[in-house]
Amino acid sequence: MKRILLPTDFSDNSWNAITYALNLFKNEECNFILLNTYTPIIYDWEYLQTSNAQLSVTDAMKENSERGLEEVLRKVKSQFNNPKHIFTTISSFNILTLEIAELHRGNAIDMVIMGTKGASGIEKVLLGSNTIHVLNRAKCPVIAVPTNFHFEKPHEILFPTDFELDYKVEHLQFLLDIAISNGARLNILHVNYGQELTEVQKEFRKKLEGFIKNATYLFHDLSNKNVPEAITDFQRKARVNLLAMINHKHFFFENLFFSPIINHIGFKLEVPFLVIPAKFD
Repeated sequence: MKRILLPTDFSDNSWNAITYALNLFKNEECNFILLNTYTPIIYDWEYLQTSNAQLSVTDAMKENSERGLEEVLRKVKSQFNNPKHIFTTISSFNILTLEIAELHRGNAIDMVIMGTKGASGIEKVLLGSNTIHVLNRAKCPVIAVPTNFHFEKPHEILFPTDFELDYKVEHLQFLLDIAISNGARLNILHVNYGQELTEVQKEFRKKLEGFIKNATYLFHDLSNKNVPEAITDFQRKARVNLLAMINHKHFFFENLFFSPIINHIGFKLEVPFLVIPAKFD
C-alpha cells in the first residue's frame, strides 16, 4: 500500500493536487495522509513567550487547522468513494519542509503530491516558494501539480537526463509504476552539446535501459539546445502528460525555475512534475 502525503492549505490549488492524486492512483490501494501545517503569524518572540499569548495563538490556529482538515476529508469522501483508499489527517504546528522530513525519517510516507501556486504571483518564478523548498529538500519523490491542470491519465512521460547519475532502483520505481500501470511511454531525453557520451555516461545509459526494460520507452537525442528549450520543443511535438526528472547536482534543476532565459524561450510548467531525489537517506 502506497503512503502518499497530500499537503493542503485549504486552497483551490491544493484541492486540485488532491484530486489529481486520487485519480492517478484510483486503481491502487493507498493510504492518503492529509497534512496541514501552521505557524504563528505573530513574529514578536517576546510576546509569544507569555504563556497566555502562546496558548491563545496556537489553540486558535490548531482549531482552524483541524476544522479545515475535517472539511477536506468530508469533501473527499463525498466526491471519491473509493474502497481502495484510506485516509488519515495530520494537523501540525511546524514548517512544511520540516514536517515532511520528520514523516520521511519516521518511515511514514513514500511520496508527496502537492500544488504549485506561489503566493507572490511573480511570473518569473514558475513554482511557489513552498513547492521549491519541498522539491529541493524532500528525500522522497514529489509530484507538483500545476493549478490549472485537469487530470489526464499519463500517456507520454518526458524524462530529461544527462546520463551522469549512477541509477538505482529507488530512482525509477515510482516512475515505472506510474508508466506501467497507465500504459504510458517513457521518453528519455538527452541534450547533446556536440560531444560524444563518455564511457561513464554510456555505462549509466545502459544501466538505465536495464531498469526500464519492462516499460514502453524511446530514447531521444537533441542537439544545440539547452535543456529547457529541449523540453519545450518536445512538448510541442508530443502531448506530454507528466514531466519527470532526478534532482542531482550535475543537472540544471535549480536554474530551471529562476533563470531569466526561461522566460525568453517560453518554458512553462503546464503538466505535473515528478521530482525524484538523487539521495533518499
